[in-house]
Amino acid sequence: MSNLIEANGHANGQPLKLSPVEAQKEASRQLRGSITDELAKDSDHFNDADKNLLKFHGTYQQEDRDARKARRKDGVGKHYMFMVRCKIPGGKLTAEQYLAVDDLAGKFSQGTLRFTSRQGIQLHGVLKSNLHATIKGINDCLLTTLGACGDVERNVMSCPAAFDPVRKKLQFWANRIAEHLAPRSGAYHEIWLNGEKQAQPSAEEEPIYGKVYLPRKFKTGLGLPYDNCVDIFAQDLGFLAHVQGEEITGYNVLVGGGMGMTHGNTNTFPFVGRPICWIEPETVVQTAEAAVKLFRDHGNRGDRKRARIKYLVHDWGVERFRNELAKYLPFPAVPPKAIEITGFDLHLGWHPQGDGRWFLGISIENGRVKDAGNLRLRTGLRKIIDRFRPKLSITPQQDLLLLDLDLSAKPEIERLMAEHGIAGEERIPLVQKLSMACPAIPTCALAICEAERTLPGIVDELEVVIRELGLEQEKIAVRMTGCPNGCVRPYQSDIGLVGRSGDKYTVFVGGHYLGTRLNFMLKDLVPQQEIISLLAPLLRDYKLKRRDSEGFGDFCQRLGQEEIRRRAGVEALAGSH
Repeated sequence: MSNLIEANGHANGQPLKLSPVEAQKEASRQLRGSITDELAKDSDHFNDADKNLLKFHGTYQQEDRDARKARRKDGVGKHYMFMVRCKIPGGKLTAEQYLAVDDLAGKFSQGTLRFTSRQGIQLHGVLKSNLHATIKGINDCLLTTLGACGDVERNVMSCPAAFDPVRKKLQFWANRIAEHLAPRSGAYHEIWLNGEKQAQPSAEEEPIYGKVYLPRKFKTGLGLPYDNCVDIFAQDLGFLAHVQGEEITGYNVLVGGGMGMTHGNTNTFPFVGRPICWIEPETVVQTAEAAVKLFRDHGNRGDRKRARIKYLVHDWGVERFRNELAKYLPFPAVPPKAIEITGFDLHLGWHPQGDGRWFLGISIENGRVKDAGNLRLRTGLRKIIDRFRPKLSITPQQDLLLLDLDLSAKPEIERLMAEHGIAGEERIPLVQKLSMACPAIPTCALAICEAERTLPGIVDELEVVIRELGLEQEKIAVRMTGCPNGCVRPYQSDIGLVGRSGDKYTVFVGGHYLGTRLNFMLKDLVPQQEIISLLAPLLRDYKLKRRDSEGFGDFCQRLGQEEIRRRAGVEALAGSH
């Protein structure tokens, strides 16, 4: 074992049993493993060690869970397939890149694209025999999958509407952080891009990550106080800009955001990032590297359920964390400034860019781009993008911005949208525009329940209640996941629906669309068909008894968990009075 693991592998003076994944990373020869040999085999899946290493390369081995029961009945094994994820800092890509990825989706995937809540693109259902061609095809259009998954810096987020000097600077730093913290190993090039294989990889191949990389994944975002579209408090590392005029004077560094938890394990929990220190504008990359190295050296490598940096912030406290971070910085770690989050923008509809051109934000429900019935979204988007060749940006809300458009294109674009059943943002209920879901079943191995395929129906029912109460203009964010890992950040939303068992969900309320706080549990094990009847009385109470400009989550927080549960007809929590 490396010195790093030995130094990290003790708790309270006792040897710490390391996670098996740590040994796999240690033995991987900087992420090479036996992936090349496995690719050459006439098989439909990889061995367990290589399956974990594949994540660093941007792909997850999965199975078609819809087919599971029938295949078991027929005595046939699992139908293995792969999810491939593009890493796209700030969600920025060209029309040519989008069309190339869309081509790959039609050729090697299930004929759909999925925009992620971290501004990336996923292809689902790729077979092992097509995996090399898919990843190579993504690189051929000058995108990458390297580091889109795995125990490294993931996709770096920033505001998608980067037109003014401030947002352009955030995009600039997102690109620099992504470049600086990308894995340096030559394994990716060797395996997927026909690079020359190294017999003995250099020990210095990963100067930042070392031989065993990070204890778990690491997510970074750059945000604005007046537009927290990146959910800055949900990031492992967040840079919250302080803006004066059109200049960024510095950043508050937030650390410790993370939504993942495990049902029944009280040692795991969602957590919002804490302001740690203040930095000067040009020290962003140095600070990102320092935070990553601190996590590398001190993160939990024994229990992967508790291996996120948020647990260091929680366990150490802000002051100790700041003092430890200072050891990795080439400048003093001074306390953060008071910066308040005041706004959030979906960036939907037509907007001037300030340079004579316009952008159009198109709402993509749960990020899924496909043709289904009267909504031929994939075909319609392809025609528009092929015809007008805009630059593109994927939003943290799983939507798509078409950039650099001439206003004269508006009639033709709207005609093509109508022709393909694509609604303009003015026709979409606000509750739908604010909703998000993870893919869940049938692809994700961690999913306990449905999410992406179920949330649209729930939102439709909820919208009826909201409309009857005259609450259509209220920002009520609903987020749904198929498991407690929290991919679309459900623990910050006004209403969070988290997969619990079969068709049952844990329902949370009391968050805020600005992402500034966590919600609380309303009721556990709620059958899908009872979710709306549980929420409806609270929405009626909110309509009648809210204070001026009070949001639904604010209303729930003001009344408190016990009172909200009582009004919803839920039994008191165990141990309460």
